[in-house]
Amino acid sequence: MGKIFFRKGMGIGIIFIFIFLNLTFASAEDIVKTQGKIMELDLNKNTMIVHEKLFVWDLNTIIYNEKGSPIKIDHLKPKIWVYIEGIEDRTNKRTMMIKIYLLHKYVDKKERHLYPFMQ
Repeated sequence: MGKIFFRKGMGIGIIFIFIFLNLTFASAEDIVKTQGKIMELDLNKNTMIVHEKLFVWDLNTIIYNEKGSPIKIDHLKPKIWVYIEGIEDRTNKRTMMIKIYLLHKYVDKKERHLYPFMQ
């Protein structure tokens, strides 16, 4: 009886480990980090288009300036450079933004060390 319980317990344990690892790796793939110009902005619908991709925000989304200080949503405007961290929602073909950083220009690899949030 003890051997059967041990075998069933091992099987269940292996299944849980597989499911946990699968969920962990899936969520890591869905994290999006990108920078670009705001092509379109709709403050009423909480949406913007960057790189022809739809991004949305909610009350939990935090907007920062280039120094990392929180700012109000009023600073968002079309044609402004932004750096976005979000979670991709593949079923709805959009990305829920967690953090938005306003930038003065495109930041290339040589300059990223000046912006700690891009590390």
